[in-house]
Amino acid sequence: MADGVNISRERDFVSIAHEDYGGIVTPGWFDPDAWGAAAEPVSSGGRGGAWFVETADLSAVLRKYLRGGFVARFLESAYLYLGEKRVRSFSEFRLLLELHNDGFPVPKPIAACYQRTALACYRAAILVERLRDSAPLADSIGHLSLGQWQSLGMTLRRFHDAGIRHADLNCFNILVREDGFYLIDFDKGEIKEKPKRDAPWKAANLARLRRSLGRLNWRQAGAGDLESRWAALEEGYQGNVG
Repeated sequence: MADGVNISRERDFVSIAHEDYGGIVTPGWFDPDAWGAAAEPVSSGGRGGAWFVETADLSAVLRKYLRGGFVARFLESAYLYLGEKRVRSFSEFRLLLELHNDGFPVPKPIAACYQRTALACYRAAILVERLRDSAPLADSIGHLSLGQWQSLGMTLRRFHDAGIRHADLNCFNILVREDGFYLIDFDKGEIKEKPKRDAPWKAANLARLRRSLGRLNWRQAGAGDLESRWAALEEGYQGNVG
């Protein structure tokens, strides 16, 4: 055990687990079929490849790493292996562990794995805690007050001030819960050292979120208009809240 985690190696299969789960994590934990009826596909957002896992002892989200775009036609779930430090599931696990331990609103990581395959490639998966009684921002816009949009802006600013860059900040990777907002899916995320207040990546992060919100049907959701909600988010982000 190192840094509060357990690492297990079985030939080409390697897993890392939060210390709370000790040595009970097995390769079957990363196989939705092994969970049987306890695993239910996640239907909202993403490319698929995610399942809710619910048992008497575990409430989690299992996600396999899948490619997008043109390359997905040929290598849907395979990634070039360039050493364990660059395995995407392990990088996300360790980032989530650091953020969770520091009190940021992210899901607690449970375990991650990768398996070497032919042609110097690997496949990977991750298990994180399920944030119960939450819903994606995309499904919640009709229920949020202007004050909550301001609160979302303040939450995003907290991440940015700490140098935390989410690689795919969109309205499905923000969850809304009674106690606030949570960011999920930190694949390819990173912590930048000594971030400048006006660093370009921060503006790009927010622009990506706005584009995803712009694709939603605000009228059908009874959510008012995007402009006024986004203005409230920016007020919170800039700290202009009375």
